[in-house]
Amino acid sequence: MNLFRELKRRNVYKVAVAYAVVAWLLVQAASILFPTFEAPGWVMKAFVIAIAAGFPIALVMAWAFELTPEGVKRTEHATETLPQPRPGRAWIYIIGVSGALSIGLFFLGRYTASRAEVGRLGETSPGKSIAVLPFASLSEDKANAYFADGIQDEILTRLSKIGELKVISRTSTQQYQSKPGNVAEIGKQLGVAHILEGSVQKSGDSVRVNVQLIKAEGDSHLWAETYDRKLTDIFAVETEVAQRIANSLEAKLTGREKEAINYVGTKIQGAYDAYLRGIALRNSQSRQDQERLIQYCRQAVALDPNFAAAWTDIAFAEGLRYLQGVESDAQRAIVREAAENALRLDPDHGDGHAAMGMYVYYCLQDYDQALVELEKAREQAPNQPLIIQAIGLVKRRQGKLDESLELLLQAAQIDPLNQDIWMNLAWSYRGMRRFADTHAMLDRALAIAPNDHAIIGRKIEVCLAEGDLANAGLLLESLNPQLTDDAYFTVIALLVFQRKFDEAIAKITSDLAREVSPPELLVAYLDETLGALHVAVGKKDQAQALLLKAEAELLVVKNQGNLSGGVRATLLEIHALLGRRDEVERDAREHIAAEGKDRWKKPLADADAARAFSLLGDRDRALSILEQLLVQPSADSLTPALLRLDPVWDPIRDDPRFQKLAGGRP
Repeated sequence: MNLFRELKRRNVYKVAVAYAVVAWLLVQAASILFPTFEAPGWVMKAFVIAIAAGFPIALVMAWAFELTPEGVKRTEHATETLPQPRPGRAWIYIIGVSGALSIGLFFLGRYTASRAEVGRLGETSPGKSIAVLPFASLSEDKANAYFADGIQDEILTRLSKIGELKVISRTSTQQYQSKPGNVAEIGKQLGVAHILEGSVQKSGDSVRVNVQLIKAEGDSHLWAETYDRKLTDIFAVETEVAQRIANSLEAKLTGREKEAINYVGTKIQGAYDAYLRGIALRNSQSRQDQERLIQYCRQAVALDPNFAAAWTDIAFAEGLRYLQGVESDAQRAIVREAAENALRLDPDHGDGHAAMGMYVYYCLQDYDQALVELEKAREQAPNQPLIIQAIGLVKRRQGKLDESLELLLQAAQIDPLNQDIWMNLAWSYRGMRRFADTHAMLDRALAIAPNDHAIIGRKIEVCLAEGDLANAGLLLESLNPQLTDDAYFTVIALLVFQRKFDEAIAKITSDLAREVSPPELLVAYLDETLGALHVAVGKKDQAQALLLKAEAELLVVKNQGNLSGGVRATLLEIHALLGRRDEVERDAREHIAAEGKDRWKKPLADADAARAFSLLGDRDRALSILEQLLVQPSADSLTPALLRLDPVWDPIRDDPRFQKLAGGRP
């Protein structure tokens, strides 16, 4: 008897294939359903072992028995090899349907996993959600208002470490009153089921904290509590409130989460008081307030050098200064010291890893290591939108735009009134040339801050990228930015694109004359802009004088350690306008190399190089870069409309290759 022929006759092959397909189907279904019903991990393991153990049993049964119209019978031994009836195809249909279901479940699992991989936040049920409204300060001394803000922030920080809760960030709650009239409406606006209200009264070394938890739907009070404590015992109040909220919302705390909400950063009252004064300024957009935050937190660490949370805030604020243009070796060392102290003093509660992640992201541009640190921070503080947003921005720098968008949208869910998140979403869509989505995100930001010059300026930039000068002009009517506003250069760009060079010169000149002690870097940028404008109107002598002045100013800044991309790009354009080809070649290489790790911003450096080669009249070099840039997503991505509008491309505008590139949409 031929063994393989006998295996075929007894349908062993068919049973093996069918068993494998159905087993795969069952495992896929179990991997989705078991977590839904919160089955312990061992249940899945036992299920897989049982299926694997059943495979040889199924093969033995297939060898020994067969299914007939009369029921299950022992398989008869083969005699002569006779023509056999052609087997039915039912088993093929079974395998086909099972396979289709398996594939469907596989992709369903992939779909759900892509949303679950960001942590427990995605599993939050609607009932386990809360917003902590600003605490009212009932202290007679109005200067103690910071204390109420600080207590609210500390309770939020503890709640954000509980993975089963959805906790709305303070950025989104600070616009509400401590005791608003319509709690149900606030719940809808913020997407939460519960609201915590509170008040704080501080007198000497005594504190009274009143809190009440409210179910948003129906405005029903679940409980209220008053805590009368000494200042030295205020940490216990913050912990007790967080624990009681978790219990009321039926959130199960892990051991690590229990430890996190009980953690006390300092026992030195003066240090804690200075820290509370500082964190009350966290959400301010003012650079002066950010400087004050740093000062208060440095007072805190001077009193308690082991105060990790204060070191974390120093690292964040100093890192932001570095990112916003103070890119010097000295500033980088300041950020590193604060981040290293935060991580050394508190490696177990997220803040230290967040500080180190921000340092590595901002200052070293080591995006892989930044993700390692930020993911550790997120494990320990899953509801912290700052961390979620930072991970999204790092992934954007890596060119992982879809993952970045998903994370930014999740940050927006728990901080829906944070205009910065909507602005970052807008600029991601802008870089992908998805202009309708860009405008939608900017409109969300404008709904939060209707008169914000930065947001309106961004909308003008998007209109320019689309070639929509009419709407850009309409938006400009509502915008009159100061010289130091981010939107100022957008206004100048619109005038340049409208070819109103003399008007742009007059505006910059008069605005500079009115400004008292403008920042030296800003003066250098404006001198370069004036020089370029004088080139455009044919005033070469004035242009050369302004460009040489700007070059000298920027070299001073550069020699002081400022390594920012803005300084590099402006020097590159100055040398191109002055016709210094060798310096342009050197500047372009250095500028592109400096942005080499950043897939989001490197195309900006490439565009700066293309602009410089255009100004030199080097058509081939400029066009070879432009061909690549028009298909790449990036920050401020180039568009055909920008090629048509920007005078910087005039030296190569008559080239048929350029005209083809500029003829696309938008």
